[in-house]
Amino acid sequence: MADEVILTKEGKEELEKRLEFLKLTKRAEITERIKTAREFGDLSENAEYDAAKNEQAMIEGEIVEIEEKLKHAVIIKDGAKKGVVSLGSKVDILDEESGEVSTYEIVGTTEADVENSRISNESPIGNALLGRKAGDTVSVNVPIGTITITVKKVY
Repeated sequence: MADEVILTKEGKEELEKRLEFLKLTKRAEITERIKTAREFGDLSENAEYDAAKNEQAMIEGEIVEIEEKLKHAVIIKDGAKKGVVSLGSKVDILDEESGEVSTYEIVGTTEADVENSRISNESPIGNALLGRKAGDTVSVNVPIGTITITVKKVY
């Protein structure tokens, strides 16, 4: 993972908190589970031991992944540059067909979370919005077909 990882300041802080939790809390918990499971006897037929070791491997993998992301993190500034949609911008868009207005924040792929209205700059809509200004209309190819959206506000 030599590519840069685009993060907001808050996203970086969340990753750092998760890393600290995994290293300080989860590692200790899993070490204790492994110790307890060893006390059950024969390790070749010890399901608790196997489960704890598998969880330990997953935790260690997540730690490595987060450390790598943080190593290559590029922090984006919040907000738009002079009313132009960019990374870190929040944007109100109008779906021309449904008439529905939605608000999205444009973030890097690591922080994308559609349920919380955070879309990746690499997603079809996020990519199409980059560089747009209020009043711009754009057609976007999405999995369900082509939609037409208008930028209502950039902030």
